[in-house]
Amino acid sequence: MEAWPTVPIGDLFKLKQGTYLKPDDMGESQSEQFPFPVYGANGVIGYSNRKMYRERTTLVSCRGANCGVVHYTVPNVWISNNSIACVPKADIDPTFYYYVCENTDFGDVITGSAQPQITITNLSSKEFIQPPLPVQRRIAGILSAYDELMENSQRRIRLLEAMARALYREWFVHFRFPGHEKHPRVASPLGDIPQGWEVRKLADFVTTKYGYTESTNVEPVGPKYLRGMDINKTSFIDWSEVPYCPISPEDHEAYRLRVGDVVVIRMADPGKVGIVEQEVDAVFASYLIRVAPKDSRLSPYFLFHLMESAEYYAFITGASTGTTRKSASAGVIAEYQFVLPPQRLVEEFERRVSEIRSLLTTLLKKTVNLRRTRDLLLPRLLSGQVELSMVAEKSIKKHLSSGMNQPSINQHWP
Repeated sequence: MEAWPTVPIGDLFKLKQGTYLKPDDMGESQSEQFPFPVYGANGVIGYSNRKMYRERTTLVSCRGANCGVVHYTVPNVWISNNSIACVPKADIDPTFYYYVCENTDFGDVITGSAQPQITITNLSSKEFIQPPLPVQRRIAGILSAYDELMENSQRRIRLLEAMARALYREWFVHFRFPGHEKHPRVASPLGDIPQGWEVRKLADFVTTKYGYTESTNVEPVGPKYLRGMDINKTSFIDWSEVPYCPISPEDHEAYRLRVGDVVVIRMADPGKVGIVEQEVDAVFASYLIRVAPKDSRLSPYFLFHLMESAEYYAFITGASTGTTRKSASAGVIAEYQFVLPPQRLVEEFERRVSEIRSLLTTLLKKTVNLRRTRDLLLPRLLSGQVELSMVAEKSIKKHLSSGMNQPSINQHWP
């Protein structure tokens, strides 16, 4: 195969520094007042009432710890001043060059020690491959097919998360559980609750344990080492992103995580919660507390959604100590008062949510497999190692469409 030529990135793109956005022009969540995403070095950092670019744009983070990280924006965005926008000025495929950027090590154009940075001048000299435009489009099409499948899975996962949360709130916050019309409300320390329900403390139903202190390692030197950053963004754990740690056999057994264990962050961002849903050889870090049911009246998913609720998070936030770094002890975490429903209702909730979360886990595993395949394929396509004949292209697309069908959410909705 004939080698593709290389050209400076400055020949392909007009490189433009992002612009600082005043706080008054930015909100934390998307709304009619703030409709446009704002991209920073770590992705979307808020929403704006102004936009800079109508088209999808490749960004290279140019300042701080995320220097050299690449993002591909959605249309209609504002780009902050710690990123450089790559705006095509040649007849190229922008999506292809996003993948090129994603597969590029920008370390040789990063300067500064205390504050790493990439200047437009330095970035302009970085050389990229320039295959013929039809080849660019075909490579971009193959890689985009993987990304679209992964995004489709992510959308379904978010929907399933919302379904499980909605069921918990409907039954145990608003008390609109099956047959609720037959249960009159009675007064309690937490307000009116259904007759026959109890106000109890979490400490009566769970055991708690502080996590293990060790350094992380990307190599499999021991079990997976679950940290706060692995549970503070989503309601599920992506174990493919969790590092490892060395540990003695005795400590391994003491700190081992099992299916149904709930973990809660106790420092820095106290109150964020995760649940172990897969059989994984893993232990948990010292910033976490393991909370495990010790009474059959408190099932794992009921406990998880109780601790994931806005009411529980508000309690932990209010009870946490410290000014610069908030923290919550195991005693505080288990001090929470909640309304305990009849066991039959907890069991029915566990059954329904288990079906929802099982489907979520299946989608997560499919996403992980797609990402691994794509990440292996990406450098090979860009280096020309994978032949891009029509036969090869059809074979790859057939692989994407067969065996990767996503399960239906509707058929699993109880």
